[in-house]
Amino acid sequence: MAETFNLQNNSLVNDLIRLQPLANDDFEKLYTIASDPLICEVHPSKDRYKREVFSEFFDGAVASGSAFLVFDQLSGGLIGSSRYYDLKPENSTVAIGYTFLARKFWGGAYNKSLKSLMIDYAFRYVSKVVFHIGAKNYRSQKAIIKLGAVKSNEIDLESEGVLQPHFEYEILKANWLF
Repeated sequence: MAETFNLQNNSLVNDLIRLQPLANDDFEKLYTIASDPLICEVHPSKDRYKREVFSEFFDGAVASGSAFLVFDQLSGGLIGSSRYYDLKPENSTVAIGYTFLARKFWGGAYNKSLKSLMIDYAFRYVSKVVFHIGAKNYRSQKAIIKLGAVKSNEIDLESEGVLQPHFEYEILKANWLF
């Protein structure tokens, strides 16, 4: 019998990043990073830095059973969060998203390292990884294109009860180079 995709694997580690499953008692330590207003300034949920908005985001992340804390392997410090979602075994796809990193870790190797780690693991079980990025989130669009993702669709997704324009990007296992 084939191994099933464990969306919250305990052993995802590489030279820069260590992922740890998100738990209920992680709110305060993750909120210290998420409370920076600049982290969400280009996201559809621009006010996610507010405690009450982040609390809803956090509850959803814990309930998903597929969210992680992201740690810097060099310092051991918490630097952000990410998760898998929308697993569709019948289509052999999973999405990666809801990612944020502390600003100190923007523009360098950390996002690439994080996404590569998650993509590598996902490709053990699926043949396509999908990313949904807000239409105005140019920073994330550029980062995912650098990983080899290709824009495949324009869709509206709900964010805070309102439909927001998003771009869908995908990476196929057959094209994964990292």
